[in-house]
Amino acid sequence: MQKLAKREEQIMQSLWKLEKAFIKEIIEELSDPKPHYNTTATIVKILEEKGFISHTAYGNSFQYYPLVSKDEYQKEVLGEVVNNYFDNSPLALVKFFAKEEKINTDELEEIIQLIKNKK
Repeated sequence: MQKLAKREEQIMQSLWKLEKAFIKEIIEELSDPKPHYNTTATIVKILEEKGFISHTAYGNSFQYYPLVSKDEYQKEVLGEVVNNYFDNSPLALVKFFAKEEKINTDELEEIIQLIKNKK
């Protein structure tokens, strides 16, 4: 799976939230400064060519929807981050967050419970 560029990822975030949308609706979901309609349409076309989205035609209008789920993309991107920056060690990732105080003991306990409940 290809990694998305910043604007592509923003558009995908909008589509994951909306589930299906016309370009105008996608633009409304994007943060300011909002891109021009044609710019958004071009990026949407690129996302479609990459296999991330598809569309349903309604006359001359197209309603777009994701083909790749947010969970699938998160798994791919996070896996790449863990592999490239944490020597393929999820523990190293958790240690990093603990050291940087981005995770607290309650959250760590919740992670432990999730792991225990999976066994």
